[in-house]
Amino acid sequence: MRINDSVAVVTGAAGGIGAAVAQRLLEHGGKVALSDIAADRLAATVAGLADRFPGRVLGRPGDAADESDLIALIDSATTTLGPVELFFANAGVGGGPGLAATDAQWEQALNINLMAHVRAARLLVPGWLERGSGYFVGTASAAGLLTQIGSATYSASKHAAVGFAEWLAVTYGDRGVRVSCLCPMGVDTALLTGFGADEAADTRLAARAVTGAGKVLQPLDVADLVIEAVGDERFLILPHPEVGEFLRRKTSDHDRWIHGMQRYRTTLES
Repeated sequence: MRINDSVAVVTGAAGGIGAAVAQRLLEHGGKVALSDIAADRLAATVAGLADRFPGRVLGRPGDAADESDLIALIDSATTTLGPVELFFANAGVGGGPGLAATDAQWEQALNINLMAHVRAARLLVPGWLERGSGYFVGTASAAGLLTQIGSATYSASKHAAVGFAEWLAVTYGDRGVRVSCLCPMGVDTALLTGFGADEAADTRLAARAVTGAGKVLQPLDVADLVIEAVGDERFLILPHPEVGEFLRRKTSDHDRWIHGMQRYRTTLES
């Protein structure tokens, strides 16, 4: 995939992985429309990037799960920068804890972590099929391949995000629509910080499960791997290579993997 002169849209781009991906895309010669529901933080990020990359940056606040906001974002990007060739569905929420999670927390997690991807694909894939090219990158999580101790909503919604990305790739990957799925463990972002700062026992447990499982990476390091994977048109992006080994253990002996995760959960609780 050629990034130079391509037009990309990145949601959840006020900070963290989204802002880092936008920066790396611009450094590789792309044009980028950034969006986030946090309007003030987005404006500051866009201003900093626009100073370095004049004429190639657009910012538009909005809800990544709201179809009308997505339409406005894609229309603005197309009018200002050109036809959208890459879409990074990066916006995400941590969700609620275990069985105590409310219906509203379940709805929010599924809406942002899954349906935002579905709605964006609905808007873009038909046009990409007509043109014969397009690239969709969904940010899921290692939790979408394994599980998330401490958060049922996060685990289930990220599994769904992985499943949707796989379906997109199977259905359209041989028709010009390339698909990648980003599945990191711990990354130094507001999402992980929010997990750790939450007073609820389950969400603090979720943070310990992430930080205890492997190195916490910096967003720009993750963005470098995303750019590399897009260039290679590789489906699964694993910034933490050990996730691949964890996944192999899970699929080779599911019961043994569950028992191991139970032991890990017990260790974290104690």
